[in-house]
Amino acid sequence: MDIQQLYNLVAEDREAVDALIRQRLRSDVVLINQVSEYIINSGGKRLRPVLVLLSAGAFGYQGAHHHELAAVVEFIHTATLLHDDVVDESDMRRGKETANNVWGNAPSVLVGDFLYSRAFQMMVDVQNMRVMAILSEATNIIAEGEVMQLLNVHNADLDEEGYLEVIRYKTAKLFESAAQLGAVLCHRSAAEEEAMAHYGMHLGTAFQLVDDVLDYSASSEELGKNIGDDLAEGKPTLPLIYAINHGSDEQAALVREAVEQGGIGRIEEVRQAIESVGAIAYTARTARGEADRAIAALSIIEESPYKDALIALADYSVQRSF
Repeated sequence: MDIQQLYNLVAEDREAVDALIRQRLRSDVVLINQVSEYIINSGGKRLRPVLVLLSAGAFGYQGAHHHELAAVVEFIHTATLLHDDVVDESDMRRGKETANNVWGNAPSVLVGDFLYSRAFQMMVDVQNMRVMAILSEATNIIAEGEVMQLLNVHNADLDEEGYLEVIRYKTAKLFESAAQLGAVLCHRSAAEEEAMAHYGMHLGTAFQLVDDVLDYSASSEELGKNIGDDLAEGKPTLPLIYAINHGSDEQAALVREAVEQGGIGRIEEVRQAIESVGAIAYTARTARGEADRAIAALSIIEESPYKDALIALADYSVQRSF
């Protein structure tokens, strides 16, 4: 199953989710409508809401709450993007200007807050305390991950274990929750719920590690953002961490200085260094390992086209070029 077949499997559900997103974005405040519509409609893969739909399908869910929860997950993700772009002072995402670059930081932060609060209103509508517990915890952990990442900016001493912890908080946690929700809606066993949570966590980790690879190997047009953004912000991602620990003294010093100083003045030299020491290949292998763990977690789930799609999604996460 390829990625298009995967999306086709949940095509009707995706249309229902998109309609619900448009409906619940509406506000009497015009600026909220403008900023929300801009960021929601600016493209993106919508992997997290699709993950909710696939998880629900894998357990034979009959109902409409998976549409609401898919929209909730997308709202939470979009809110984090709005806030991230302000913190990172980003000016490009998904091939377009960021909302903060168009309207300014204050509207972006406040509309992000609106999306968070709208997400929690919708969670309440589902009337499932287990769902509330999972998503409220996820939102809190994501915020902790953001702070952890902020504390590690320009920290060239961050090790691989510490970095993986950051991305499991900041990125993988929402994948984990999205995958888990289908099992929760269907009142499946604790083992199945845990299996889906593990699947989502490893999938989200793989996804972020591939983003790390693409930051040094894709083009801006493919990636939809500026190449080298993480380096410019002084974020020590896995390719940089690997190069510092496995490169020659000269290479390690170059990359260390780049992380500590930030900026992309020597990005080509850094790219050559991380490529020559095998940092890109190592990060790609690590991502593949995470994807394989995600697939292995599905072993207790019954065979179905939805399970096939979940496996295909894990494979796609490490094969994509943007």
